[in-house]
Amino acid sequence: MPKKAKPAGTGKEEGPVPCKQLKMEAAGGPSTLNFNGPSGLFESLISPIKTETFFKEFWEQKPLIIQRDDPALATYYQSLFKLSDLKGLCSRGMYYGRDINVCRCVNGKKKVLNKDGKVHFLQLRKDFDHKRATIQFHQPQRFKDELWKIQEKLECYFGSLVGSNVYMTPAGSQGLPPHYDDVEVFILQLEGEKHWRLYHPTVPLARQYSVEAEDRIGRPTHEVTLKPGDLLYFPRGTIHQADTPPGLAHSTHVTISTYQNHSWGDFLLDTISGLVLDTAEEDMAFRAGIPRQLLLQVETAAVATRRLSGFLRKLADRLEGTDVLLSSDMKKDFVMNRLPPYYEGDGAELSTPGGQMPRLDSVVRLQFKDHVILTVGPDQSRSDETQDKMVYVYHSLKNRRALHMMGNEETECHGLRFPLSHVDALKQIWTSAAVSVKDLKLTTDEEKESLVLSLWTECLIQVHNHFHKLLVSPLGRLICHLQSGLKWDTEFKQA
Repeated sequence: MPKKAKPAGTGKEEGPVPCKQLKMEAAGGPSTLNFNGPSGLFESLISPIKTETFFKEFWEQKPLIIQRDDPALATYYQSLFKLSDLKGLCSRGMYYGRDINVCRCVNGKKKVLNKDGKVHFLQLRKDFDHKRATIQFHQPQRFKDELWKIQEKLECYFGSLVGSNVYMTPAGSQGLPPHYDDVEVFILQLEGEKHWRLYHPTVPLARQYSVEAEDRIGRPTHEVTLKPGDLLYFPRGTIHQADTPPGLAHSTHVTISTYQNHSWGDFLLDTISGLVLDTAEEDMAFRAGIPRQLLLQVETAAVATRRLSGFLRKLADRLEGTDVLLSSDMKKDFVMNRLPPYYEGDGAELSTPGGQMPRLDSVVRLQFKDHVILTVGPDQSRSDETQDKMVYVYHSLKNRRALHMMGNEETECHGLRFPLSHVDALKQIWTSAAVSVKDLKLTTDEEKESLVLSLWTECLIQVHNHFHKLLVSPLGRLICHLQSGLKWDTEFKQA
């Protein structure tokens, strides 16, 4: 058992908040998660807390502990991942470091007990039973369908990558020292019990992981023991440590995390480079050379500071006065690396466009909207200096589940690119419940048919022939809005 945290400094500190003040009964709540949509899933995940309350009072602000007395939900949580699942997973070829880490907290430090190469279940179980080591399984959504189903919906809900790790810890042991993370964390307790201690952050909303010495973190602000079916949330930067109480069975929990490098600062860095390049094309002042020997000076000259301030004001004015799609690497990175849509079966039938080929008299609607993004950037197919702007349609319909959150260089980019003149027509498709092909904002009928044919080939739109009269009625629009499809595709193509 780790030692209790000691107070830091000489000031008087309050002890941890009593658990009874944090306990929230989920009487009458759902017994399983709601998969009807991203919002429904998140609402059921944090039930009985309302979504509005969560984002107003807890998100990025303070921890939330939900202790439930719901045997059905506890059983469902236990089905997400069990210690006994490791035997079958190891037989599929797991490797130390990539898929599994074995570690233990010893004297406030993390001791890694990994072997080399392939993981063998008997050795893993030996380290677990005899060395009291914690087993950390990386990104189990690659293998567990239910976690894929949960995390795919959460990626749609947050618009950010959602990863997970499973931690299995023997009784009377602790895997990791006190530390904080650079992600928003949701803990789902699956098996056994886990004793958690949370502390005031030294770096609120931290941008990187860091270990903290126990004699510097003070007393816990929150202390609780989670049981199957319970949930714990805390913001990035929250210092935490957890152990399995002695004398009990092992503990298994899954950590679901999101919002890594997803701050306003990250978005500003992503947006401003494209904004500067666009402005420089039109404003000669941005293309003028900097003063001689400016880079050799120890301190930035006052004239340079004033000039840069003026440029920033110009950029702000330009940004506020435009609704043009800005080039965004964050968008592309998200859609390239996220999970593909969840499906049952082998999904082979979902790689072929369904229904009839679109025509000029067709009505079309976007499908898989949460898995598709629009952005503008230079024509990547041209190597000359005069690169025209193109509008890009990126999608995740053919992303490989096995590579999710693994930092693999094999990740591919799937989608289409169109001339910038097509952006208004694409916005029509994106913002409408359904739109007639002949009403698209393009000059010629040939362009209209070519656009929808390209999107249909990528399985990004549904086609309704002869439904135009129906769609102009309120009932028709409602029917179209409620319809959904199941198709996704691959490769980056030029339309």
